[in-house]
Amino acid sequence: MSELRAEGLPEPRDEQGGESTLTVVVAGAANLAISIAKAVGGILAGSSAMLSEAAHSLADTITEVLLLTAVKRSGRPADESHQFGYGQAHYFWAFIAALATFTAGSVFSIFQGVHTILEGEEPGDFLVSYIVLAVAFVIESISLGQAVRQIRGGARRWKIRPSRYLRRTPDTALKAVAFEDSAALVGLVLAAAGLAGTEFTGSAYWDGGASILIGVLLAVVAVTLGRDNASYLVGRSATPRVQQAIEQALTETPGVEKVVTLFTQHLGPHELLVAAKVDFADGDADQVEHTAEEAERRLREQIPSIREVFLDPTPHRAAH
Repeated sequence: MSELRAEGLPEPRDEQGGESTLTVVVAGAANLAISIAKAVGGILAGSSAMLSEAAHSLADTITEVLLLTAVKRSGRPADESHQFGYGQAHYFWAFIAALATFTAGSVFSIFQGVHTILEGEEPGDFLVSYIVLAVAFVIESISLGQAVRQIRGGARRWKIRPSRYLRRTPDTALKAVAFEDSAALVGLVLAAAGLAGTEFTGSAYWDGGASILIGVLLAVVAVTLGRDNASYLVGRSATPRVQQAIEQALTETPGVEKVVTLFTQHLGPHELLVAAKVDFADGDADQVEHTAEEAERRLREQIPSIREVFLDPTPHRAAH
């Protein structure tokens, strides 16, 4: 079951909720400090790539605020108006965060790069920019390190590779921090290369080209994260291997003949809904009810993050 959890099954909130909050807060604080430093360095150096990097970090800061909102809002308990809880709010705010990355970071960076190539730029103090980029690289590495620790912790719990855990986990806030911090490190290298090219050749094409590449990088990250969150918003089911595990747990329950139909849906990054039409063995209503309760108990015992279970007694012959 450990491997199956990592195949897209949400982990219990008490295992991941607090750690995700810490990861997002660390990333947000780092990006805010870096954004200010890059903006100052970009102005002093007259570098479009540096200003693009400042926009990149500002977009990431906005993203972290939205991701923190996602984590907090999705943790609200169920109430009369939201009887399945607020887990889907996680994906809504994470989707808005992806849009912020695209509009506040990617579009500005590409525009700034094109403007620099067409209009040129007045070179300034390159040394300040190099220092800012070096410091930013260290801070971004610390932020990414927190995300990597969380990813490795989850992968270690379920005994799989970290890359597979990151690909499968429905915690899109964790994915966003990991992807954006990784993109930030690549962006810093691009900005440094653009600055060096402009410094040694005197041509603004290097700096402008670096800015455009940073914008394209941000666009790829934004589209990837946006598509992932949109998929959960419209109701993504558990992966086939998880559904197979659920069906197996049900059919192995004494008194269950067959699972006629199985439906699953993520209610949030830490919650899963299971609904099934089940063909129970012949028996009176009390026996069927007892079997259904036992089946649900087994499911929750094996997969603690299942929030809701609905079992509908349906004879196999009646399903045709």
